[in-house]
Amino acid sequence: MDALLRTEQITKQYTGHLALNQVSIQVPAQSIFGLLGPNGAGKTTLIRIINQIIGPDQGRIYIENKPLRPGHVHQIGYLPEERGLYKKMAVGEQAVYLARLKGMKGQEAKRKLRDWFEKFDLMPWWNKKVEELSKGMQQKVQFIITVLHAPKLLIFDEPFSGFDPINVNLLKEEILRLRREGATIIFSTHNMASVEELCDHIALINKSEKILEGEVRQIKKTFASRIYEAEIEQATNWSGEIPDKRFTLLKTSSHNGTSILRLKIEGNATTNELLEFLLGLGNISNFQELTPSMNDIFIKKVTGKFPIEANGNTEE
Repeated sequence: MDALLRTEQITKQYTGHLALNQVSIQVPAQSIFGLLGPNGAGKTTLIRIINQIIGPDQGRIYIENKPLRPGHVHQIGYLPEERGLYKKMAVGEQAVYLARLKGMKGQEAKRKLRDWFEKFDLMPWWNKKVEELSKGMQQKVQFIITVLHAPKLLIFDEPFSGFDPINVNLLKEEILRLRREGATIIFSTHNMASVEELCDHIALINKSEKILEGEVRQIKKTFASRIYEAEIEQATNWSGEIPDKRFTLLKTSSHNGTSILRLKIEGNATTNELLEFLLGLGNISNFQELTPSMNDIFIKKVTGKFPIEANGNTEE
């Protein structure tokens, strides 16, 4: 799939701090692209450069294979992590004003805003001042303003912050619908569960450099751990140790007479060989591969340690 957005060797230096170091990413058209990284990694700087809030010291950005230019601002919708509305201004009046700044005509903006306000149960607040709205309602208004002009590229920075589960689900449904209808979405978050649920592709930035990029499914396949968990009933032949060097015991526990073993397959050993070994210990009541989550992969790439490889024996 062609990239709607492409950055090439983006570098940004502040006084005494290298925020981005030759960062290149490709955001496929009509996809949800997760932009991930620890606090201070450089994500927000890259987002601000894409939005032309600041400029890079080096590198280029392309939208639909054309160099980024000021006119592209009308093709981008940006919801920053730090929200900001005029507190003393009426909600509807402010929404129309901001929509017109994005190039929409007044009547068209009012019509579309009323549709969105109905969907988000905000119509009773149309003539209220922003300061009268709860934080969650204000965030709904900003989300609507961000997507109202139907931009080709949407950038959401921690869009679910401060929302209850019902409204988080509402926003997720709208984000997925926007993608189905043709939008390309950059999604920056620390919530790895949302990444797994929504994102097609991701890029991980750490200490100003991109350290991982690709399709979520392929990345999870690449990071397959070869770690399995087995529950063994009546483990009469279980001595508490694994003498077979084909397998490494990572963790054990017991519950109501059932032994629970977490093991890693080493070298060229196979899953069938592991199962054969476990059958010799007792009756297997459960057996599953522990597939690394995006949270596991995030931690592995940043710290070098896989959480699911943690050692430790417990008895319950």
